[in-house]
Amino acid sequence: MDFFVSMLRMLPDAVAQGLIWGIMALGVFITYKLLDYADLTVDGSICTGGAVAALLIIKGVPVYLAMIAAFCAGALGGALTGLLHNRMGIPPILSGILTQLALYSINLRIMGKSMLAVSVDNYPLWVSAREKTMSCVVALIFVAAIIGLLYWFFGTELGSAIRATGANPNMSRAQGINTDSMKFVGLILSNGLVGLSGALYTQYLGNVNVNMGRGAIVIGLAAVIIGQVLFDRIFRNFALKLAGVVIGAIIYYVVIALVIQLGLNTDDLKLFSAAFVAVALFIPYLKGKRASKRSKKGEPNNA
Repeated sequence: MDFFVSMLRMLPDAVAQGLIWGIMALGVFITYKLLDYADLTVDGSICTGGAVAALLIIKGVPVYLAMIAAFCAGALGGALTGLLHNRMGIPPILSGILTQLALYSINLRIMGKSMLAVSVDNYPLWVSAREKTMSCVVALIFVAAIIGLLYWFFGTELGSAIRATGANPNMSRAQGINTDSMKFVGLILSNGLVGLSGALYTQYLGNVNVNMGRGAIVIGLAAVIIGQVLFDRIFRNFALKLAGVVIGAIIYYVVIALVIQLGLNTDDLKLFSAAFVAVALFIPYLKGKRASKRSKKGEPNNA
């Protein structure tokens, strides 16, 4: 009985964090699923967004302007990755790693030290771990607005060109689409959302640490894969697919809360996360192999 009571108490915190990180996962969805681009910039750009927002809030800048600045800061990180890849011919994974490394030092420069505190006692923050229910509501509003904007954007000519670039770059080039430019725009948008997520997460925690983004890509991939595995056959509409990514992030944090309640050592949390994502990635692969075997045998594919 005590276990279920503890879980109910932890649930609002898990949902709030899941919604906030769900915004980051939407950014990962753009690169990983739509562009088919393995971008590791997010481990750095989420902290960049948080650092910029924290510094501006401390300086007395209104929170909404700090949030816009955080989006722009994350977008600049994505732009740097795009330049390294498009102009210098560096492969996607390496370009993201190089930007991530550079952002570590840049984040330290922005903060001036390894951590900045932004207590809700001193600043008019929009979300806070002390007000978990209100934080869930605010984060949910952000998520709904972002999904609506992304649904509209990817229905435009530019958004459709980005999706076409990821689906079939050769055909896209044959149709006159500049695929390098589409990747550039996609990376900017993706990391802008990651920076925005970092700004919200910094307010929720009440601080930003230079190591805040370490392992962020794992959480983002977990959310994307969980959403795909659980909802891909149910959610056909693009907006619902985006919602599935956010739900995947919430499920991830609920599972994390559950295993912590079951006694998992927090030192082993990243090991568990890596194993969790590995299993989540293995499921679609396994389903694909089974479907392939059925098709070779001439059996109907019900997967």
